[in-house]
Amino acid sequence: MNSAARISVITVILNAASHLEETIQSVIEKKTTVDLDYLIIDGGSTDGSVDIIRSYAGQISYWVSERDSGIYDAMNKGWAAASADSFILFLGAGDRLVALPDNMDDYALNDVVYGNVLMGNNSVFTARTGFHLKLYNSLHHQALLVNKACHPGVPFNTSYRRYADFDFNQRLMKSGARFIYSPQFIAYAHPGGLSDQHCFSESLRIIRNNYGIFWVLVALGGRTAMKIFPLLKKLRPVRDV
Repeated sequence: MNSAARISVITVILNAASHLEETIQSVIEKKTTVDLDYLIIDGGSTDGSVDIIRSYAGQISYWVSERDSGIYDAMNKGWAAASADSFILFLGAGDRLVALPDNMDDYALNDVVYGNVLMGNNSVFTARTGFHLKLYNSLHHQALLVNKACHPGVPFNTSYRRYADFDFNQRLMKSGARFIYSPQFIAYAHPGGLSDQHCFSESLRIIRNNYGIFWVLVALGGRTAMKIFPLLKKLRPVRDV
């Protein structure tokens, strides 16, 4: 990559010493080819995470260790600390940055760049935008670069405990942000993160608040269909040969 665009990678952690170092290493190795700031927001870890952060302090642009009100509060702190002219990416402990887009200078201030996410079960998460983003959390933050100029203020509504990132992505789309897919952009998502803890009722509340009851009904219909279709396939009569 030969790009002048600045990228801010933010890692939010709490007692994540067993997985933090692999995430740090995956980020700092990209600093040789891109203008990259790395920020770590620690919630007051007591398991040795802070010692790991200190050992890489020369490669970290900003870090802090203090109590917070939860993961999205910490992510808001990271967003506030990131450079105003940067594209922001969130990686959790155990997540890894595999490859960044090779044409960052081509993107504008209202652009959101997304890529592919390798999952812990050896599958690839297929990111989608458009009407998909109105129905479910169709983008994963591990491969999502948001220009801070799109939303300079506080991005995450901390009243949502599971899907504040889903809410933020919907609001970005409503505001006119342009979502652009980059096949070169690849990240790995460590299993067991917050997004794995499903809360369908909160997801529906977000859809209702951002897009209204019609899209809530569509989302409910889609979820029902996903449950019914496998049952119908099992009940389909087998023809005699």
